[in-house]
Amino acid sequence: MNIVSAKQNTEGAADINAMTEFREGVELLKNEYPQKALAKLRRAYECDKRNPYYMSFLGLSIARAQRKWDLASELCETAVQLKPKEIQFYLNLGEVYAASGMRERALDKLDDAVQLFGEDARLRQARSKVQNRRNPILPFFGRAHFLNRELGRLRHRALKYLVKNRK
Repeated sequence: MNIVSAKQNTEGAADINAMTEFREGVELLKNEYPQKALAKLRRAYECDKRNPYYMSFLGLSIARAQRKWDLASELCETAVQLKPKEIQFYLNLGEVYAASGMRERALDKLDDAVQLFGEDARLRQARSKVQNRRNPILPFFGRAHFLNRELGRLRHRALKYLVKNRK
């Protein structure tokens, strides 16, 4: 075995290792373990700093785990610029913006994604999470209290009905 083939073998192993770390990191993010995901995604990113998938998910994990909004949004924005035809990058960037309190920017990015990709269920769901919610009807109970939930549904239907009849 010569030096060149040995170097190629270690590069191939690093790529496989980076992909494994990335997959495990994304799975940890899905399961709400951002701190553990951060370590795995950072290792994957260190192997290939130009990979937009690694950048975007690393940014998301930094936002969730460390709340370093500037670094997280920078990584996610770079990923969107490198690969603008990937819907998940817009979703990640929107989540980072929303978590950092920049709701308008999040809505703008998600609206850009809707224009690019059309109506998508994931975009609709992300947009509804970012939009402001109305105050609970009975503020002395928690938002999750059954009275607030039921009265909130009733209010929602009534407002929907009034808007519909106004047209």
